Amino acid sequence: MNLIQEDWWAQAQADDNAVILDVRTEEECLDGIIPGALNIDIYKGQGFIYQVDELDKSKNYYVYCKAGGRSAQACHIMNQMGFAHTYNLMGGFSEWEGPIEEK
Repeated sequence: MNLIQEDWWAQAQADDNAVILDVRTEEECLDGIIPGALNIDIYKGQGFIYQVDELDKSKNYYVYCKAGGRSAQACHIMNQMGFAHTYNLMGGFSEWEGPIEEK
């Protein structure tokens, strides 16, 4: 499900079962990350699949990348793998106006 920034962040903050997932590259994460985010690079292909498969499928995943494309793809992959609740941040980190922490 695609959510605009305000809804994505508000819903993630109110969700006791939330996991924030950053699917950008390690280099992109040097620009900062959304606080508490777990980073799994979608460009790692099968490595991404293996790492995601180890995650708890009962959690709700709030996924972002730089612009929203890779995170939408990650949500689609995760849904196919049995993750019921994935939320894509529209516009991604490049349009993020919320809190940022240094990696």
